[in-house]
Amino acid sequence: MTFPTAPPLIDAHHHLWDLDQRPQPWLDDPSVASIRRTFTLGDLRTTATQSIAGRRLHGTVAVQCIPDVPETEDLLALAEREPLIGAVVGWADLTSPAIGEVLDRLLAGPGGAYLRSLRHLVQGETDPEWLQRADVERGLAAVQDRGLCYDVLVRSHQLPQAVRLAQRLPGLPLVLDHAGKPSIADGELADWESRLRLLAAHPQVVCKVSGLITEADHEKWTVDDIRPVWDVLLSAFGPDRLMFGSDWPVANLAGGWNRWAATVDELLTDCADTEIDSLLAGTATAFYRLPRKAAELGTSARTPRT
Repeated sequence: MTFPTAPPLIDAHHHLWDLDQRPQPWLDDPSVASIRRTFTLGDLRTTATQSIAGRRLHGTVAVQCIPDVPETEDLLALAEREPLIGAVVGWADLTSPAIGEVLDRLLAGPGGAYLRSLRHLVQGETDPEWLQRADVERGLAAVQDRGLCYDVLVRSHQLPQAVRLAQRLPGLPLVLDHAGKPSIADGELADWESRLRLLAAHPQVVCKVSGLITEADHEKWTVDDIRPVWDVLLSAFGPDRLMFGSDWPVANLAGGWNRWAATVDELLTDCADTEIDSLLAGTATAFYRLPRKAAELGTSARTPRT
């Protein structure tokens, strides 16, 4: 068996859903009608053809969409038989007194070894201190106790919650999804930047360079619209604490996987090879404990299915 020798490209943030198997109520919103269909891993393989810095897609992190444990179980089972998926970001109810038992069941179940992180859609919570609720902090402590990480999904105005979380649970590795959703479309970045830098001051926090094009004007955005955010992220976190993510298929609302990849390729022009390696593979590999070689993905043992 011959394995690829080219350096890897890791997509640290994508979704999958099968509407015949599991409804996605958020897709009922008319603004996302264009992605209201099933998206499989086979679709991702067919779609993700653009290289970045000469690298082609090597591995991925599949991320939950809905607050539903069975969806997480589906993703874990898929990861067990699909060599492309190296880790899963799942969901469990952090507020539940039974959170520890649920996590233990997920970890012991089919594909449980691929569970690396949990995520909750805090962006949809109206409580300005949701991440500081006693029951949530108890749940996050259970996550930490099991050696898992936490994906922080907040909007710009909610970043202070993430800062307080980093302060209160310094032993819990955190990754900020979609760079905290800066308001690229209206150009109002000052408050986002100041809050982001406070979060970046905590060394256990890394950041996903993902979801930016859907925060820009979906029809008219250019690389120049993304560049100010890119520059802030590089300055605040450094490339060794940033990871590439596509947010596919949500990215299809604003250009898709290949256009975002081509944008990142252009933005990387002035980066050193070591910085490119961190951003495109190294940070995600370390944070999510991904296999470092194609052989370790079990390519010879697992047959891809779509």
